[in-house]
Amino acid sequence: MPKNQAIFLDRDGVLNKNQIDYVKNIDELEIFPNIGECIKQINEQGYLVIVVTNQSAIGRKLTTKKNVEDIHKHIQQFLKKNNAKIDAFYYCPHLPTDNCDCRKPKSGLLVRAAHDFSIDLKNSWMIGDHDSDIEAGSNIGCKSIKISHEGNLLDIVNDILKS
Repeated sequence: MPKNQAIFLDRDGVLNKNQIDYVKNIDELEIFPNIGECIKQINEQGYLVIVVTNQSAIGRKLTTKKNVEDIHKHIQQFLKKNNAKIDAFYYCPHLPTDNCDCRKPKSGLLVRAAHDFSIDLKNSWMIGDHDSDIEAGSNIGCKSIKISHEGNLLDIVNDILKS
């Protein structure tokens, strides 16, 4: 069975503006304006788009799983206006002290997605804004790129798609 290629994306700081005290609900979500165009380009090149995100605000009782899932639905609705979509969202609700296998820099979320979507990790990418994102991708053989500042995902994706 042929394997799929994917571009794994962190959420906060990559798709939307980071908030000092977490993005806890839709009202706090500020999606970067070029994200629709960016995700559409990835979709058109045949890559899966998978979001893998640490959401410890759930474990800290600052938000709920429902709020996080509503944020993800809102992002999908935003993307739909650009004929773009994210294939799946995977999130870790745990605290750093919980020692789970899904919180980045561990690679559990990526492994789960790779299993669910038959992803060829060696020919896939992880893009994030923290060292933990890069480590999670590198640990399982993904090519990994760290975003240097918010909002430059389109430049990175254009470079990947040209290669």
